[in-house]
Amino acid sequence: MSMIALGFTAMTAMAAPKASTTGSDWQLDFRFHDLQRLSIVLPGDEKPTAVWYFLYEVTNNTGRDVDYYPSFELVTNTLQTVTGGDNISPSIYEAIAARHRKEYPFFATPVKVTGTLLQGEINRRVSAAVFRDFDHVADEFTIFVSGLSGEMKRIPNPTRSQNSNNPPYYVLRRSLAVTYGLPGDSSTRNSAAPVRKRRVWVMR
Repeated sequence: MSMIALGFTAMTAMAAPKASTTGSDWQLDFRFHDLQRLSIVLPGDEKPTAVWYFLYEVTNNTGRDVDYYPSFELVTNTLQTVTGGDNISPSIYEAIAARHRKEYPFFATPVKVTGTLLQGEINRRVSAAVFRDFDHVADEFTIFVSGLSGEMKRIPNPTRSQNSNNPPYYVLRRSLAVTYGLPGDSSTRNSAAPVRKRRVWVMR
């Protein structure tokens, strides 16, 4: 398990400003386990469903209560985007909770950990972002986590013209980006373990 690190990723270098090195507003403490694969036969199915999950804990040591509404996106180097929590059966969260019950007896589903996050370790929340299986050709992907910081920046929309209906500005939020490589190929996907390459702060 690792604490997030600071920095900037080249994935957003062309369009986005850099995130500050320390954060200009509140920032939650976020720890995570590297992405893990789970294969489970869901009720009513005959064949197993493969998912990936990002187990985490979040603590508010900011000095004030904050609203915690995170979002998780997995973006592959083949440009596929998978949103955490989309079309995920409750049975999958139950399986994750059972797998980690000894270490995290108070694991909760994402719906139950969102909302006002009170201060202190006693109010720490543990959950998981779950992703459907992604492009088997992809050998690298990045998980973007937003909602951990209050830092935001507004930048002009470079594609907007005077008569355009496009918004004049974009609002970017300080987000954590964790990039992994996936060794092997589609034939070894069932046994491949993601290898973390970097973890940085970006504005996205």
